Amino acid sequence: MPVNLYIYLVGISHRSAKLLWQRLWVVVFSSSLLLPNLISQPAQAQVNQDCKLSNTAAQTKEKLRLSALKGDRDAQSQYQKLVRQHAQDVQKCRSRTWPKIQAVWVRLYPCDIQPGIIDQIMDRMVNRGYNQIYVETFYDGQVLLPAADNPTVWPSVIRTPGTEKIDLLALAIQKGRERGLKVYSWMYTANFGYNYAKIPDREPAIARNGKGQTSLYVVDNGSQVFIDPYNMQAKRDYFEMVQQVLRRRPDGLLFDYVRYPRQAGTDSIATKVTDLWLFTPATQEALFKRALNTKGLDLMRRFLSKGYVTAGDIDEVDKLYPQEGEPMWQGRVPPPQDKALLPATNRQPTLQVELWQLMVAHAMQGILDFVALASYPVQQLGIPAGVVFFPDGNQMVGQGYDSRLQPWDRFPSNLQWHAMAYATCSDVSCIADQVQRVISAAKPGTKIIPALAGAWGQSTSTRPSLEAQMQALRKYAPQLAGVSHFAYSWQYPENDSDRKFCRLR
Repeated sequence: MPVNLYIYLVGISHRSAKLLWQRLWVVVFSSSLLLPNLISQPAQAQVNQDCKLSNTAAQTKEKLRLSALKGDRDAQSQYQKLVRQHAQDVQKCRSRTWPKIQAVWVRLYPCDIQPGIIDQIMDRMVNRGYNQIYVETFYDGQVLLPAADNPTVWPSVIRTPGTEKIDLLALAIQKGRERGLKVYSWMYTANFGYNYAKIPDREPAIARNGKGQTSLYVVDNGSQVFIDPYNMQAKRDYFEMVQQVLRRRPDGLLFDYVRYPRQAGTDSIATKVTDLWLFTPATQEALFKRALNTKGLDLMRRFLSKGYVTAGDIDEVDKLYPQEGEPMWQGRVPPPQDKALLPATNRQPTLQVELWQLMVAHAMQGILDFVALASYPVQQLGIPAGVVFFPDGNQMVGQGYDSRLQPWDRFPSNLQWHAMAYATCSDVSCIADQVQRVISAAKPGTKIIPALAGAWGQSTSTRPSLEAQMQALRKYAPQLAGVSHFAYSWQYPENDSDRKFCRLR
């Protein structure tokens, strides 16, 4: 991201920023926190150079699992013993094999509360050499909390009568840890989902552009509702949910959709102020507070309403407030001047560009502030927090910007960086290029864990196999803390479909 854009992001004095956040914490924290005959050899498993268990070991464990489900106590004992053994084998292998962290993303469904299903999912991940799993906890406007213990404004994923007390997230964390897996909660962030839009008094919290649109009108599937990151009600709602998730003590939290909506066609590039998600009360109130004098505030209002300022606007503002010098707002460094101001026609081009950059920077700062708020309670518990982003989501295109306005290169280095390297081309070069771009932007010490999309042993015309992608990233091994794979559903599509569409009785 060009440096000149960010002069507006860092222009606030440290003292002002500190006071601003102290007030924010006071408001937010006012809410309450919260079988021997099946085994032909010793239990010692065999792992290959990628830390995958042998087919024999995996099949033996699965047979024991199925027998245990039928009530065979001896099989249950042998199964648990093998689960522990496999956990040790994979942990030992990962400790000496790149990548040290190999994670997989998974979505759970209501039918997964049935006996043995979570065990099977976790076993499969261990069999493939994974030592971390990212469980989708908040997505599509619903949360993976039990209905009987869900004080958030979102409905629970599991809503079948009689299941109100079943805590699938806690179960997944428990089952994962039994197998040596670290279990993270993976959560949508600025995308609150369609259910949020149905809450009558939450309308002011929903982001709106200068065309009067919400994200429901610009995202194809009509289910994504992006919020105003400056809105205090949205912050309280999300903060409450994070607190509830943390009560389950996951090994970390990952924040996804830390951005604005992705738009299509020519709208994929934001080139004018009406393309930006600035047209909500909280965002505009925060924007106008960035003015450092009345001239600056007046020009900001004119630019926001029209998308430009003319020399006539500037001349008029000069006459309205003759006691002031240059229009000023946070981060602005005006050009040197003599005793008198330069004519308005000379100053208009510079002010026009700087006002546009201010608007873009303000939108991006909202995302950064929201991430800081969301990750705070996670870090207070001493567990990892991470941000999930597109490596091309922050790019400048001509005088415009990628419509997602995802300022990932400004994310703090104390957060894990989960870059979704999903580029498509005829080979792995574009994927490697995306990872290299992230590495180049990261400060020393940042834990970078790229996410790759694909399946083991399978490739398509645009998507190489996971093996090929992993090989392409080996040259960056010293700079990468790990690698993750999207997703379980790509590796086991039939199982995922069966689980998704089954019906609880």
